[in-house]
Amino acid sequence: MTNGKINRRFIVIVLDSVGVGEMPDAASFGDAGADTLGHIVQKFGSLSLPNLEKLGLGLIKNLRPGSKPSEAEGAYGKMAEISASKDTTAGHWEIMGCPARRPFPTYPDGFPEDLIKEFKKAAEVDGILGNKASSGTVILDELGAEHIKTGFPIVYTSADSVFQIASHEKYFGLDRLYRICEKTREILTPPYGIARVIARPFVGEPGHFERTINRRDYAIPPVSTTLLDIALKEGINVVGVGKIGDIFAHRGLTREEHTGHNSAGIKKTIEVLKKAPAGRRELIFVNLVDFDSMYGHRRNPKGYYDALKEFDAALPEIRKNLLDGDILVITADHGCDPTYNAHTDHTREYVPVLVVGAAIKPNINIGIRKTFADIGMTAADYLGVAGLKHGTSFLGEII
Repeated sequence: MTNGKINRRFIVIVLDSVGVGEMPDAASFGDAGADTLGHIVQKFGSLSLPNLEKLGLGLIKNLRPGSKPSEAEGAYGKMAEISASKDTTAGHWEIMGCPARRPFPTYPDGFPEDLIKEFKKAAEVDGILGNKASSGTVILDELGAEHIKTGFPIVYTSADSVFQIASHEKYFGLDRLYRICEKTREILTPPYGIARVIARPFVGEPGHFERTINRRDYAIPPVSTTLLDIALKEGINVVGVGKIGDIFAHRGLTREEHTGHNSAGIKKTIEVLKKAPAGRRELIFVNLVDFDSMYGHRRNPKGYYDALKEFDAALPEIRKNLLDGDILVITADHGCDPTYNAHTDHTREYVPVLVVGAAIKPNINIGIRKTFADIGMTAADYLGVAGLKHGTSFLGEII
């Protein structure tokens, strides 16, 4: 690992939806038997992820059945979620010490007419298409041509607390879509406190529509103070990579590096690691979304495995740019089992936690943590800040 003068950095990389098996309450979420990583192993017999295995992933979920997993070069374990949700927003908030104890409202049968009426007024449109739960790619095949013909935005949801608006970049306009999403976020006050408004732009012609990387998430602000808020107030440099800024309503961040696909997020993470501000503490929070959006929801285990291999191949470069005072945590925010047939939404699962750094003891099992917030509390402990109310630090167990 490279030497450096920065005091301390804590880096959290979220592999969006890489769950490691059903939680005890999975059935109540409609997810009995879900196991994102385990079912990918079953699908392919074994997984070749040597760099993640070095960090202990094989000790959480055996990646090569029939062989003995490698010892971990750092600490490893898994975590349960205490938020009343399996949503991206809730998962990320909880990681940063802000559990969402109350579930966000969902609308599996479509949004009520009074909300749609308010939306049309705010969006300045005469009509909408959709207003139902659907897969994003399916609804484009169904309504994309009519959208181009009428100019009406496509509104849809899922089992998660999301108000999704799809429109064509050429025929509707990307900036117009973003403006409508911003206005929609403003009107979604209680009882319509939906977790996220999502801009879903697409391109192409009927029969050949394709979603673009210009997605934007407009999240409800965190319900309480997060580690991001505390760290920023304490003068710590806080960097969000991927859609972190969107998830936290652009709160608690010194800098946002918005990226699309995993490849761009990995590249930007390495760039951020290379530009350490000397002598200053730093918190870096990264989301890599393709596992979830491209492969989990689309129930594509091959694509999911390929995305895991892509990240695994990048891990040596990421680790090479760690400083002696760095701690790197790799985790997830929920599951999205690409083999699950009951639905195409997130799955209620434990998530892995892998920890590595120059000061981290090798092969330390931190067990099953009761909450994702243990990561946030450990980061607060390491960075020397107080005020976080949820979670238990495991720093003393690993250094």
